[in-house]
Amino acid sequence: MKDYNNITRVYFIGIGGIGMSAIARYYLSKNVVVSGYDKTPTPLSRQLEEEGMKIHYEDNIDLIDKNAQLIIYTPAIPKDHKELNYFKEHNYELAKRSDVLEQITKSSFNICIAGTHGKTTISTMVAFILRKTGFGCNAFLGGISVNYHTNFWSSDNNVSVVEADEYDRSFLKLSPDIAVITAMDADHLDIYGTKENMEDAFVEFANKLKPGGLLLTRYGLPEKDFSASKHIRYSLQNDAADVYAENIVMRNGGYEFDVISKDWKIENVKLHMGGMHNVENAIVAIYIAAYLEINPIKIINAIGTFKGVKRRFEYIISPLEALKHKYNVIYIDDYAHHPAELNALIRGAKSLFRFKTCTVIFQPHLFSRTKDFAKEFAESLDMADRILLLPIYPARELPVEGVTSELILKEMKNKNATVISKEGLLKYLGGDYLKSVQESTNGEVLITAGAGDIDKLIQPIKEILENTN
Repeated sequence: MKDYNNITRVYFIGIGGIGMSAIARYYLSKNVVVSGYDKTPTPLSRQLEEEGMKIHYEDNIDLIDKNAQLIIYTPAIPKDHKELNYFKEHNYELAKRSDVLEQITKSSFNICIAGTHGKTTISTMVAFILRKTGFGCNAFLGGISVNYHTNFWSSDNNVSVVEADEYDRSFLKLSPDIAVITAMDADHLDIYGTKENMEDAFVEFANKLKPGGLLLTRYGLPEKDFSASKHIRYSLQNDAADVYAENIVMRNGGYEFDVISKDWKIENVKLHMGGMHNVENAIVAIYIAAYLEINPIKIINAIGTFKGVKRRFEYIISPLEALKHKYNVIYIDDYAHHPAELNALIRGAKSLFRFKTCTVIFQPHLFSRTKDFAKEFAESLDMADRILLLPIYPARELPVEGVTSELILKEMKNKNATVISKEGLLKYLGGDYLKSVQESTNGEVLITAGAGDIDKLIQPIKEILENTN
């Protein structure tokens, strides 16, 4: 295997993916010539171009860098991809993102955050605290930090914060000094087959801890044979856990709370993010920072200035901003694409804004996931007052007969739900929806959720809601 750290030209197939772009930015920071392909331009890929990467959006071997020493590709690329097959046929050095991350982090102190939900927020919180407090780290994140507008940063301190992705078993290539498991809910069953197989993979990940390493798992996860000598269980409020929160107060769309551990207590933490699940995420980040012996005052100050992660309970129109507009609508956007994530998102919004009507616009992601979890999606969405389902975003999959958004709709008990096109959605929001907002006494909460291309609707929706004519 070639040393991936000593190259001068690298080419990415799927460069605009959130995990791939972090590696691309890593190489750019090392003054490597970076170029690549992606299916469609996105705000992220356009940003990479502005940073100096040459990117094209057509599967065309005439546009590739034939002098590249390393080709990094995402497993989501289809097998008939011309560029990928060209590189294979001409014996280029090919590697998955996970192989490269394995080599980059081989000699660093690694904080690896895994789990079917919460890993992006926790990874970003941990990396932000380490950067903000001067501890320093290299961050490879699965989301864009709102504070720094990037998913990668570097440091002279040889510490890496890595989002450990369970898709394609990628996280099994990492060597954690600190490992976190947030959840082991069934997902990616196209890869794992069964929930049990997936849980076994998480155990395998945890057991890759270096000797003397720290394992943090969410209290209440299935009891598994974890071999870690230092095993801490965290919880939102259950005092049977090793670390948890007390005295939680909701304020201005965020929270104030104390974090209680068996050995220490950190009081008056302020988190300016919605969703009670993000308080639990903050507990993990705070515990890791305390474990690394960072001063508690510095930890509190860092969390107090954390602005969150793009598309993770992100306020597109905050509670204070909503009051200034003609239409009093708080607008939240979130990446939630699994029933448990939707449940936490809707529950969090309804608890923060309990007197407001809650409308959820959801774009299902993948035919396989929709088929596997139609009933569970319906149960989570039923908590909202009004539900608008967009057609399924296929991503890497071909259509499956009989699997559409109607599959979820049929399972729903809440009759105030419908399937709607993107064009129909924008028309509805600018018409009947705004009329209903004007008639409501307490205002509304509008949520867009999903992992597909629903983010392209954020700006048009925001403009409709900010209409002051």
